Formats: sequence, C-alpha cells, structure tokens
Amino acid sequence: MTALKKATGDVVFKFEPFVLHVLCRELQDAQLLHSLAIDSGFRNSGITVGRGGKITMAVRSTHCLEVPLSHKGRLMVSEEYIEFLVHVANQKMEENI
Repeated sequence: MTALKKATGDVVFKFEPFVLHVLCRELQDAQLLHSLAIDSGFRNSGITVGRGGKITMAVRSTHCLEVPLSHKGRLMVSEEYIEFLVHVANQKMEENI
C-alpha cells in the first residue's frame, strides 16, 4: 500500500494464468497431451507447429485477473478492495497448483 500511494502513474493489479509449454517429438504426443489438458479444465490449451516442424503443446489455464488500481497517481479503489483482489488472486494460484 505504501508503494501504491507513492505511485505517480497508472497502476494495474495483474494475475497471469498458468502456462506450460511442452516440446513434443510427434504430433500424436501433442494431441494426446492436448486432450488430457482440455479434459482437465485447461480450455485455452493448444498445439503449434513452427517452422522446421517443431511441435509445441501449450497447456494454459483461464485463471487471469487484471484490474486498474490507480490513474495518474490517484488511487481509484479502497484498501479493502485491494485485500479482496489479493485473496482472489491467491485462490486462482491455488487452482493453478
């Protein structure tokens, strides 16, 4: 809160979703992993085939959070709300684990 009160610009509270990149030898391996990821709830997962045939499977969660806290140095939310955001982000981290 001390650092936030000293901020002169815009401040955003941001929680990034879980991402795991797996390099696969065969497309079938990537497809199997993709099916497992989707069935496990990682709905944003996908397969990428790059130049040279490099196959990458990305396991991605949907647990993201991005909330503006201040604008031009002016705090736009209460300290209680920031504590709530931290609690929500910590819950999302537990879901990622």
